[in-house]
Amino acid sequence: MVAEKRSRPAQNKRKPATKARRRKAAPKRRGLLATLLWPFKWLLILFWRIAWRGTLVVSILVGIGVFYYAATLPPMSEMVDARTRGSVTLLDARGETFAWRGDQFGGMIRASSINENLHNAVVATEDKRFYWHFGVDFYATGAAMVRNFRNGGNPLSGAGGSSITQQTAKLLCFGRPFDPNTWEDETAYEADCRRTTLWRKVQEAVYAFALEARYTKEEILTIYINRAYLGAGSRGFEAASQRYFGISAAEVNPAQSAMLAGLLKAPTTYAPTRNLQVSQDRGATIIRLMEEQGYLTSAQAADAQANPATLSEAARARAGGYFADWVMDSGPSFFTDGTTEDVIIRTTLDPRIQTAAEEALVWVFENKVRAGSEAQAAIVVMSADGAVRAMVGGRDLTVSGAFNRATQALRQTGSAFKPFIYAAALDIGMSPFDILLDERTCWDVPGPDDYCPANYTNRFEGEVTMVEALQQSLNIPAVALSELVGRAAVRAVAEGFGIDRDLADGPALALGVSESTLLEMTGAYAGILNGGSAVKPYGLTELRLAGDDTPLLEATGGIRERVIQESAARQLTWMMYQVVEGGSGRRAAVEGWEIAGKTGTTQAARDAWFIGFSGDYVAGVWMGYDDNTPLTGVTGSGLPADIWHETMTRILSGLTPTPLPMEVPTQVAVPQLQPQTGQAGDGLGYTPEEADTIINDLLRELQNSGG
Repeated sequence: MVAEKRSRPAQNKRKPATKARRRKAAPKRRGLLATLLWPFKWLLILFWRIAWRGTLVVSILVGIGVFYYAATLPPMSEMVDARTRGSVTLLDARGETFAWRGDQFGGMIRASSINENLHNAVVATEDKRFYWHFGVDFYATGAAMVRNFRNGGNPLSGAGGSSITQQTAKLLCFGRPFDPNTWEDETAYEADCRRTTLWRKVQEAVYAFALEARYTKEEILTIYINRAYLGAGSRGFEAASQRYFGISAAEVNPAQSAMLAGLLKAPTTYAPTRNLQVSQDRGATIIRLMEEQGYLTSAQAADAQANPATLSEAARARAGGYFADWVMDSGPSFFTDGTTEDVIIRTTLDPRIQTAAEEALVWVFENKVRAGSEAQAAIVVMSADGAVRAMVGGRDLTVSGAFNRATQALRQTGSAFKPFIYAAALDIGMSPFDILLDERTCWDVPGPDDYCPANYTNRFEGEVTMVEALQQSLNIPAVALSELVGRAAVRAVAEGFGIDRDLADGPALALGVSESTLLEMTGAYAGILNGGSAVKPYGLTELRLAGDDTPLLEATGGIRERVIQESAARQLTWMMYQVVEGGSGRRAAVEGWEIAGKTGTTQAARDAWFIGFSGDYVAGVWMGYDDNTPLTGVTGSGLPADIWHETMTRILSGLTPTPLPMEVPTQVAVPQLQPQTGQAGDGLGYTPEEADTIINDLLRELQNSGG
């Protein structure tokens, strides 16, 4: 038998060697670039390891910062209004808003409740990718840095790039509240919060991420639209919409929305109250952006461009700018300039009268004053109780916080002071028909020369009655009468009526060498109109906090104590009526109305006045140069009387004429004077002939003695 052939175990089988196995592997060849970088390979590896670890550390730190900020952020409703100052809303006599002061806040509005056009305008203008990023738009930031570098060399200096969330972080000052010990005022605080440095940009980004983590997009936008400053003291879009258009932010149209959104770039520059055309041009740019981003159709954009936004009547007129400043200055500071609350002040301002005064001033300067003149003028109109109805403090009618010539300019009053002399004389029983001498007279005064006044005409009229002397504004009889009744008595009447400045001591007192303001002088004449009682000019009638119905302050009138007898005031009114009817104040006459008044011109015509009244209103006009340069060819009987006439003609138009409260004198009453005191007895019972003889003898004796 043949033995069965056994096969070899599999593990003993050997595979034939291949060519690849038999040959040693060839070394790998490097490229030229790899060969050059080979020595630096370890540096690249080291850099990479440091970079990713550094990035990890920075990310952890940013995350901690985000977590910290997000954890400390309060509810959104507490973030919308963090003003350190309050606001003051001023209402006119009808209860309509005519001015704002301080930082106005219209109340919280939500991004979801404002008009869709306004919502879209803000997003289109400030951050078109607002709903797509997480707080920082890196693309916009990078583009802005490149643009800033090309323009000025500093990538951090310039506009653009910040998202709405980042701008909100700045408005919140990264969570730092205002501290008066750190910042001088809120303006300095906000400037510091807007300061841009590399570290601030890092803080801004971290805080923006925290806002995104804590709030929704609509809540962030709500904070933004409530805190943004939009010019003219407006904080937030509700206040701005009310300020400029007189409507809520929920009611604005596309053109108004574009104008409001355009203010975000530079609120003071683009404020429509400052330059309406510039604001409208900026709004046109926003409308184009809204169209490009699909928020407006072509037809809507064309309509908005053709009908740009305009200011409300109150904002356009800027009525009562000087008046509002005066009320703010005269009210309690803790409720006006220094208020931390929102305050509502109701005033005496009558917008119809205010407009009449402004239009009159503009008309006279356009039609009767040479072009290029820098002369100024001021007007005050008030009721007989001192309630100020209108105030113009200078020719620039659009300013706020400017020098107010009606309340701040102290000027000599000239012959406008003379009614106080005649008031003192009438109050002691003298008659408008008493005779005065207009002849050359000198008075002994300290110094090398005597005081020898002259009349404006350089003529002497001889014997004149008191009413004629006032009617023609004669100087010598006025000084003589002042000396006769006593300077102390004249001074007491003037001070009683509110001219409480330092009054001159010598005989020149009678010719108005002392200084006063137009407001004080107009208030003094109001005392004559109301029958001889002093008034304190006032503009505030009610002050309350916003949201409260109970007033904190109220004023019901400015009438104070009696200064002269009512009969004296009524006779003086008749004498001043003669000034307008046939004397130096003829140009102030208003057809169909009884008008009383007095002109005033100071030495070298540096000041010119006309102050007068109808049965309802007292109005005062001053004209002059701020630097005391003499006026050329102007006296109180000229341009000031013209301004007064134009003002009162507009005010009284359409009203039923009110007669003046005047008394035509029918009986002569001569005082029995006591020379040392200037006081008088009853002085009654003389015939007209006897009275004339006594008065003439007294005046001759006084003038001849030089005293």
